Amino acid sequence: MATYRAIAATCEAIVSVLRQSWRPELFNDAPLTFQVYRTDNFTNPMTTGVSLFLYDVTINAVQRTPPGKLRPDGRRRRPELPLDLHFILTPWAREASLEQEILGWMMRTLEDFPLLGSGLLNTFGSGIFTEEESVEVLNGQLSREEMFRIWDVLPGDYRISMPYLARVVRIESELDTRSDGVVLIRDLGFGVVKD
Repeated sequence: MATYRAIAATCEAIVSVLRQSWRPELFNDAPLTFQVYRTDNFTNPMTTGVSLFLYDVTINAVQRTPPGKLRPDGRRRRPELPLDLHFILTPWAREASLEQEILGWMMRTLEDFPLLGSGLLNTFGSGIFTEEESVEVLNGQLSREEMFRIWDVLPGDYRISMPYLARVVRIESELDTRSDGVVLIRDLGFGVVKD
């Protein structure tokens, strides 16, 4: 399972999918920038491109796994921490028409490549995800009011954005469960309850 670096690696992988899919001739040779944003980046945003802003991380209750799985070395592992990453992708351009073209292209690209494999996820750093792991990227569900609330707390003016969800990022514990020996004798002590 993935290490604690999985959240950052997933965000970078999504940006990498867009960067690798972009071709300059799509937008009349306009140079596009692709970047993971944090709140202060919205104060002085890029001129033309796509930003990814991670606004929430939640625990995926459906994918909770029980403890007790054995590692290859025989030690027991703790339960994985299954996370869903909630983010918005925002196209940036000086002209509204170019911004809308970038939006359409960005959405189509993520629809074409909804599954991020470990090869792509590990471009941020080796060994973050195991070989068999993947993360699914799909449209998020935000109401207009929720989207406006996000933009109320961000510096700058409202920009058209698209909510997305990356699921399930499973983070493995670095601690092993306690492993005691096998129980050989039961010694049950009984007491007397006094009135």
